[in-house]
Amino acid sequence: MSSILNAIRDRLPSLSRKERALAEYILEHPQEATRSSITELADKSGASMATITRFCRAMHLDGFADFKLKLAEQLASPVAVHTYQDIVAGNTLPSIVAAMEANHIRSITDTSRLLDYNALERAVAALSAAKQIDFYGMATSGLVAQDAYQKFIRIGKKAFASSDPHLQITSAANLSPGDVAMGISYSGETPETLDALRCAKERGAIVISLTKYGANSLASLADIPLFSSSLEEGMRRGDMASRIAQLHVIDILFTGLVSTQFNEEVPKLERTYHYVQKYRKNMGR
Repeated sequence: MSSILNAIRDRLPSLSRKERALAEYILEHPQEATRSSITELADKSGASMATITRFCRAMHLDGFADFKLKLAEQLASPVAVHTYQDIVAGNTLPSIVAAMEANHIRSITDTSRLLDYNALERAVAALSAAKQIDFYGMATSGLVAQDAYQKFIRIGKKAFASSDPHLQITSAANLSPGDVAMGISYSGETPETLDALRCAKERGAIVISLTKYGANSLASLADIPLFSSSLEEGMRRGDMASRIAQLHVIDILFTGLVSTQFNEEVPKLERTYHYVQKYRKNMGR
């Protein structure tokens, strides 16, 4: 199932009667939905055109035309035949290697297709201009926040990352307008991450979110919502593919920033690399 359809299925319990009828029709007839006009879809689903427009906006899409385009792209993807494989008893190591490779490739590919290039450009610009960048995340998302932190300090950015909710709030309380706070949460509903971002927003910081695709609290709070694949399910995987997808987006943001300021940032990367090599070798003596 595509990320859009998966996100729609996740939202079903919270939808109104008309929205639910629309969602169920799309889930049952996704190909027809991509070929229908908004008037035809309204007739077929029993929802009004205004409901369809609101529904698409809630999915962080630029209206019905954008919804049809992105859904058609995902349905046409040859990668879509792969289903994420969970951990199973007695699996052979060659089978595990193949399953992990397929899961991760699918997650990265699906995430790339979800990326909004306008949002990416805004995020890169905000990160580039920020004097302070905070990265907030809990558990697995906290590891991704730490990865982002170690990348951005290599180019001399004043950055912060912690999975301690008290430290997150403490740092957020000291942000200023023009600074950036990025919250990372697969569900988009992690209370500690939401609190830290609310505090950062109150201080005037630009808020970037990185969540699974779909409507969620973190994306709604953000000035710049970014999304990763929402196809991973199953409690036994340990958030493997979702972590890879989040790291993929962090790498894109970091590379995008360095690329736009190549002559300024690359010497910093080289300098930090050489100093680490120099003192790491000295510590080994």
